Amino acid sequence: MLSSVLFTSCKKDDNPATTNTVTDIVLTNSNFTLLRAAVQRAGLADQLRTGSITVFAPTDDAFKAAGYADVAAINAAPVADLTRILQYHVVGSRIPAANVPAAQNTAVQSLLTTNGTLYVSKINNTISVNGRTVTTADVAADNGVVHVINGVLIPPGGDVVATVIANPQSFSLLAQAVTRAGAGVVTALQSTTAATVFAPTNEAFIAAGLSSSAISAADPTVLARVLSYHVVPGRVFSTQLTDGTTPATLLGPTVRINVAGTGVTVTGQGNGANASSVVSANNLSTNAVIHVINRVLLPPP
Repeated sequence: MLSSVLFTSCKKDDNPATTNTVTDIVLTNSNFTLLRAAVQRAGLADQLRTGSITVFAPTDDAFKAAGYADVAAINAAPVADLTRILQYHVVGSRIPAANVPAAQNTAVQSLLTTNGTLYVSKINNTISVNGRTVTTADVAADNGVVHVINGVLIPPGGDVVATVIANPQSFSLLAQAVTRAGAGVVTALQSTTAATVFAPTNEAFIAAGLSSSAISAADPTVLARVLSYHVVPGRVFSTQLTDGTTPATLLGPTVRINVAGTGVTVTGQGNGANASSVVSANNLSTNAVIHVINRVLLPPP
């Protein structure tokens, strides 16, 4: 848990002219060097000084985990990409922690106008947004409130099928399998309004004997059955996964979820004791949460 001591230098003093806007907090706090660089590169400093806003502020560690190693990496990123990402972290009203509903996935509109919905949850008084935990809440600013989060929120670029197709380095075989399985699978994935997809990597498909040539030769009905077994109805972020639960899949049969520390595994009924590990969680499409896994889930015979 981050300490509020981090923000002591950002509080107003007895000088009534002193300001403590969101921008001031970002510009003066040593935990936000990468966020500060992103705000400056995107030219959003003035926007964060005005209005009444809520900012979900990623730490430096969060930016590094998202692939932004240092300020140089931020400055090398396209301005349009940074602007879109940063706008996705800002809500156009003040939302203190006490006002967050005790519920899962309350939809909140960010300043990003296209595909800009955030999903805010409060479970046992722990707040998360898109599966990223608020580690310090209610950092007060003159023009709003800052909630520190442990991950960078990446806005979705399209539905789950479009997201898979747009990431060939990880999902070219998954995309091929979806296409081979036929229009029924594509339609089911595109028409769902909220789903959780456990998405096997290319390496996972190859380990399961499903190379590109094998997928091309596979029975589409068999592929459709396997793929449907990787989809759970409802939007479930990692912060909402519970150890020992057995959610039903789109196919019907259940998978088993195990949570230990920060690790999550998923086991199909046809996998025996060979669990699949979640290697990248909380990847958002417009209609699904995608958890990347390292083993293909096999349904029961």
